[in-house]
Amino acid sequence: YESKARNSYSASLSYSQIINQRLQVMLIADVVYQQGYLGLPFHRIYFSNNKESIENLPDTRLKIPLGFRANYFAGDKFIIRSFYRYYKDDWGLGAHTAQLETSVKMSPFFSLTPFYRYYTQNAVDYFAPIYGHGVSETYYTSNYDLSEFNSHFYGAGFRLTPEKGVFGFQHLSALELRYGHYNRSNGLNSDIVSLNLQLK
Repeated sequence: YESKARNSYSASLSYSQIINQRLQVMLIADVVYQQGYLGLPFHRIYFSNNKESIENLPDTRLKIPLGFRANYFAGDKFIIRSFYRYYKDDWGLGAHTAQLETSVKMSPFFSLTPFYRYYTQNAVDYFAPIYGHGVSETYYTSNYDLSEFNSHFYGAGFRLTPEKGVFGFQHLSALELRYGHYNRSNGLNSDIVSLNLQLK
């Protein structure tokens, strides 16, 4: 495929406020403008008359996500972190994200962190499934990342911060292991495991 340029420009603004000793909130606003080749050449399109092509999308895209974050400290051993984001762009896609995470301190050196995230979006104006597009359409895609769907991501993690280092290694000050299961309504499922190590 021939190469084509893509440029992205973004601006972000956030405002945080300490409501009281236990509650902190933050408002987040972003603007992202993309210009250039925004399609993917390996995404094929099969038109209603059985002809095929590759997806064709507009060469500009304006994205506006707005977010709200709140952290609540319920004593020394319990923290609740919440997040909500609304997203809208000029391709017709609108989305909502809601996330909740808690951190429970089981001991001075061990904490448990269950989490859950829900996401939902409508399809862009240019999406249709296989054989759903007509050849007279200007823009078209059958990329299911741009379709209507909702998803759930949930799991838990734990964090170790022993006083004498993880497993007795003084230079390994922290270990965090997280597992999450991702389920999407259009058929995508995955399991995600991450390991974070902190050295000093």
